[in-house]
Amino acid sequence: MRAVVCRQWGGPESLTVETVASRKLEAGQVRLRVRASGINFADTLMVAGKYQVKPEFPFTPGMEAAGEITEIGPGVRGFSVGQRVMATARGGGTYADELAANADSVVAIPDAMDFVTAASFPVVYGTSHFALTRRGNLRRGEVLLVLGAAGGVGLTAVEIGKQLGATVIAAAGGPDKLAVAREHGADHLIDYTRESIRERVRELTGGNGADVVYDPVGGDAFDQALRAVNWEARMLVIGFASGRIQAVPANLILVKNISVIGVVWGAQAARDPALASRWLTELLGWWEQGKLKPVVGATFPLARAGDAMNALLSRKHAGKIVLTCD
Repeated sequence: MRAVVCRQWGGPESLTVETVASRKLEAGQVRLRVRASGINFADTLMVAGKYQVKPEFPFTPGMEAAGEITEIGPGVRGFSVGQRVMATARGGGTYADELAANADSVVAIPDAMDFVTAASFPVVYGTSHFALTRRGNLRRGEVLLVLGAAGGVGLTAVEIGKQLGATVIAAAGGPDKLAVAREHGADHLIDYTRESIRERVRELTGGNGADVVYDPVGGDAFDQALRAVNWEARMLVIGFASGRIQAVPANLILVKNISVIGVVWGAQAARDPALASRWLTELLGWWEQGKLKPVVGATFPLARAGDAMNALLSRKHAGKIVLTCD
């Protein structure tokens, strides 16, 4: 099979595309003919040796894919050869034209959903659903501030926040990105290339501040948002796309009973894959009802995986970047 291979820690340019042996299918697994694979910021960290999971060399990156089942391992029930599915793989492996996936991390996709959309779906929607419902306990009528609101994960937080009944303030860099956030349901917009997040949130909320902050950016954006929150606010730490991991002043947490909450959906899904699959099934139902509208900013063939990663790191594209394997 063809696969993207990482043989040493480094940047996207260090990746190669090689012909490698297919993995033996184990009990509880299914084999997929991969048609598309989503690119995530965590993939770039894994290749650089900066992610929580550090596979042994050589390894294939990638945490989500969509395709057809071609083989079913012993002990697997509920799936059939030829079935169209999405799959997640926390330890990597989806940047290939074939994947041996644990069956409990595989979910059937609707007939109307194409493979590129399906490959862009599980990590970002799964993360935002988990963050806003289980970790952030976002309630109807509350104010949700989404940082990086036009990115792959940020847009899903805008959509899910609206489905949960929140007033959504979307913060992103530039009018084009903000226009996308508006199209996906944002009530208010902040261009943090020319506006203060802190001052604008206070203005929009009558001085109260946001109840929940969804932050995949970190750095300066987090620092400003922390000073623009309501009593008993919840700061959801998703990631650090800005490149700076912020230090959180404990005195600011204290004075407003603020909670700073970590969100790692992939680790949660690995601990309880059946529950994660149920969440994805619910989200796919929302997609079928037209409530969720995934955005794919660009696609690249498997052979250009390094270019695809660089496109993500450039932060020039709204939505997701996806590799195609056809």
